[in-house]
Amino acid sequence: MSLAKAFSPALREVRILFSQTGDASQGVRQFVVSTYPTLKQHNPDLPILIREAQGTPARAFARFERGVERNVTLDGLSSKDVTTKISELLR
Repeated sequence: MSLAKAFSPALREVRILFSQTGDASQGVRQFVVSTYPTLKQHNPDLPILIREAQGTPARAFARFERGVERNVTLDGLSSKDVTTKISELLR
């Protein structure tokens, strides 16, 4: 699944948390640099929050309508694997 498309209107927010220096977050950092501009271009009104904090495990959260929230762990994954995991999360 490609992330280069508009998401469902049921999706209210995406949060991506990771460490700005940790080795386990390297794939997430690459994902953010390469994919964030495309995500915002296709979903300009969707809040996509990027949170960096020293020692934070890499995770992604998706909040949907009616307060439903799901998350995935992204620690130690490559940029390609991060894309796959986030695609699954946003379905």
